[in-house]
Amino acid sequence: MRLVIASCSVDYVGRLTAHLPSATRLLLVKADGSVLVHSDGGSYKPLNWMSPPCSLATDVDDDGVGTWTVTNKAGEKLVITLDEVHHDSAHELGIDPGLVKDGVEAHLQALLAAQIEVLGEGWRVVRREFPTAIGPVDIMCRDADGKSVAIELKRRGDIDGVEQLTRYLGLLNRDPLLAPVRGIFAAQEIKPQARVLAGDRGIECVVLDYDALRGLDDSESRLF
Repeated sequence: MRLVIASCSVDYVGRLTAHLPSATRLLLVKADGSVLVHSDGGSYKPLNWMSPPCSLATDVDDDGVGTWTVTNKAGEKLVITLDEVHHDSAHELGIDPGLVKDGVEAHLQALLAAQIEVLGEGWRVVRREFPTAIGPVDIMCRDADGKSVAIELKRRGDIDGVEQLTRYLGLLNRDPLLAPVRGIFAAQEIKPQARVLAGDRGIECVVLDYDALRGLDDSESRLF
């Protein structure tokens, strides 16, 4: 991972345009190719970013002053103009083991894998915890047509989970033995913002009934 603290302005050009005036910000360039622009506030969320697959082209002088142009496969661009670089360092983080799921998420994964037919007749599981260079996909399966489907599971689905699945799909679709790979974002509850982002990324959202998967849903006792 590369960390750059710089006085910079940022322009996004794509389906819409956005401009961040010059200020001191943290720029992150991750091993998966993503580029994120952070301020000192706003908690974990970047001010702007470009998800992989994307390319980074730099036109800078010996002091690092100049421009970075990040372009994704859709032709959208993130242009970062660096006026002054205060810090620039690179660090090898290695392969992350991924987030250790709590009991409910782990149980959801096991239950869905055992009952994958709830997603469609003729579906089959290829592997749970399918490995990638940036962490394991919860469930990799094949649909009735034999096409690859990557499933990311959460108790409560938010935009971070959609971003995580997007990164997995970017890598998986580079593998000719798997591509094309579509994604399913599955959770007990999915936030509206996550649904919008998932739809924009071509990812299907599925709400899971934990009790029904556990066999605790008594249809005869329900009013509807």
